[in-house]
Amino acid sequence: MSIVLGYDESPGSRRALAMAVDLAARLDEPLVLVYGAEPPGGMGEEFRAHQRALAEIGRTAVEHAVAEADAAGVRTVVEVLDEKPAQALIDAADRHDARVIVVGTSGESPLRGALLGSVPHKLLQLSDRPVLCVPAG
Repeated sequence: MSIVLGYDESPGSRRALAMAVDLAARLDEPLVLVYGAEPPGGMGEEFRAHQRALAEIGRTAVEHAVAEADAAGVRTVVEVLDEKPAQALIDAADRHDARVIVVGTSGESPLRGALLGSVPHKLLQLSDRPVLCVPAG
């Protein structure tokens, strides 16, 4: 089993990181750090360049999270996926048999999240695993 965390260096994901590291340490389970970014479009060199840039941003973003988990003695797995964030988290949770998916919130209203499709809202609707939403502030 594992703990899956959606991480993008936003204030909400930083708070979620602290919660996920603590949970993984208490349960002695690996922390799977997931960065999902599917660029718009779908074909051509511009799409591939955007895809490479997003993957590099994702790898850079999770470096901080890996360092924090290492300092707490928590094993990590990093997945930078070419998928929309919610689907990337669900797929990673399935692959790593996650107990829970942890995500930060951005502090937007529930109505705004429902209308615009925030990642936490999508996960609550789509995931068959528990989802822990950590408030940003």
